[in-house]
Amino acid sequence: RGSEMAQLKVTQTRSAIGTKPNQRQTLRSLGLKRINDSVVQEDRPEIRGMVATVPHLVTVEELS
Repeated sequence: RGSEMAQLKVTQTRSAIGTKPNQRQTLRSLGLKRINDSVVQEDRPEIRGMVATVPHLVTVEELS
């Protein structure tokens, strides 16, 4: 496969306060600490799964 892998820009849009512990842990695992934090992650199934756990707290952009 090519070395150029798709990337996802994940931005936390809502507070993790009051969410379930596993959702807060998922945000930490993605590298998000506060509202408006953004991280760029490889577009892999593991990352997609983590995003799917907290869709109400983040927005996702695909970077080409």
